[in-house]
Amino acid sequence: MFTSVLMIEKALTSADVEFVTTLHGDEVVAFHVLLQPRGDQADRLLRAIDDVALGELDEAAHERETPEGADAAGQGQQALDVSLVALRSAGSVAEGRLIENHPLDALKELVDEIDADEVIVLTDPHYVEEFFHRDWASRARHKVGVPVLKLFSHSKV
Repeated sequence: MFTSVLMIEKALTSADVEFVTTLHGDEVVAFHVLLQPRGDQADRLLRAIDDVALGELDEAAHERETPEGADAAGQGQQALDVSLVALRSAGSVAEGRLIENHPLDALKELVDEIDADEVIVLTDPHYVEEFFHRDWASRARHKVGVPVLKLFSHSKV
């Protein structure tokens, strides 16, 4: 069985599930999903810039209305639960947890704990962070010791 750690920031769409579950052909994959609820206010500016870069001006204007930090934990747990059910429905083994702090430390610990074969980072584009190589995938490549695949979400939830 192939073991993947899947880092996400929102619930997986059906297209995302199909994409990640077919990456390894017919091989059975066990997914260990890590989801970090939306960050604190410091992340809000970066998300608004990304929204503008993607032409999503309405979303940039409404960034302030989205729950942050501890207030986002309930939505994060719901997104994780939906994603796990979708992966299991597609025939994969799946378990997961929320990340409260230091996502890359949690990632490294999990990779070591389960002897993961790879890490898949599946997020919306984050142009500012990617330009400066501060996105999860870029930073994880220097930390986890297994291949890191960066994928973009197919559509909005």
